[in-house]
Amino acid sequence: MSSSRSDAVEFPPLTERQASVLRAVVASYVGAGGPIGSQTIAHLLAAPLSPASVRNTLTELTGLGLVDKPHRSSGRVPTERGLRVFVDTLLAPATLPRSERRDIAYRLDEVDGDRVVSAASELLSHHTRQLGFVIAPRFARMRVRHVSLVRLSTERVLVVLVTASGVATRRVIDADREFDQPSLDRVASSLTERVAGRTLAEVRCDLEREARALRRDANALLAWTLELGRRAFEACDDEEGDLVIATRMALLDQPEFRDPCRLRELFAALEEEERLLEVLGQILEPEGVSVAIGEELDDPGLRRCALVASPYGGAVGQRPLGVLGGIGPSRMDFSRVIPLVDYCSEVVTGRLTA
Repeated sequence: MSSSRSDAVEFPPLTERQASVLRAVVASYVGAGGPIGSQTIAHLLAAPLSPASVRNTLTELTGLGLVDKPHRSSGRVPTERGLRVFVDTLLAPATLPRSERRDIAYRLDEVDGDRVVSAASELLSHHTRQLGFVIAPRFARMRVRHVSLVRLSTERVLVVLVTASGVATRRVIDADREFDQPSLDRVASSLTERVAGRTLAEVRCDLEREARALRRDANALLAWTLELGRRAFEACDDEEGDLVIATRMALLDQPEFRDPCRLRELFAALEEEERLLEVLGQILEPEGVSVAIGEELDDPGLRRCALVASPYGGAVGQRPLGVLGGIGPSRMDFSRVIPLVDYCSEVVTGRLTA
């Protein structure tokens, strides 16, 4: 499973000793959040290495910009560059325990289609202990199963579109003429026959073409069926995917976010939904899991964070339905978060494209 950015900087290969020491520094940093000394590193290494040799290797890694010494008398911590090298070249592929996979699949399977997205966000937060998020699917890319029309007034109609996976969207449109409910039921039935199993984008042009062909036809009800369908689908086609964050409590477990100022910076960045979508567009790979760390996120509120994200839904070569992932401190346990995001993407894809 790939988890690197396509524009990531290439680094010279590390020696086996440098790689093992960098792994130890990252592992300790993820666990403790602070600098690690040479003696502690020596105890963590699988192959015996003296503290003096560890210190020499740390000096080499510092020269490469992969570790840093925050204070004169402290140990070392990985830099953002070091974390990037770890993720791209040293992180071993990992799979989720069967029990976790079962729990995620079960919980996403038991919720209605409308709640899949919020349930996925909550599960990501719970299992990663980071801020789980989902960009909800744009409705126009989902396959429609059923159309309902409900008369609200003489000239206003409620349109309810239900996808194959059970997700529903509702829009009110102007009808320009009075329909009784039985007539609307016939219109809805006719539209359902035309659109079932297809996306809004696939049927909109067909409806417009059929409507043009009927301009001289005497079948007024069919003409209005096509016109109402066009208006209904245009209204839903304008719907953009929303940012869904079911809970933010998991972030409070991270010591980095016990600082109110830093927490406010992050939440302010998340409030600007368009900005987050822009950031995701810059770092997201078409397939698989993408990882961005610190400055790669190019947003003041996110620059001390890490983001792991994956697209979901859509066949290979097609635009995805949305994006999901986790945001947390750069001291993120990537070996755990990456497979969690990857598996959640797989399960959500199955639910929304069934």
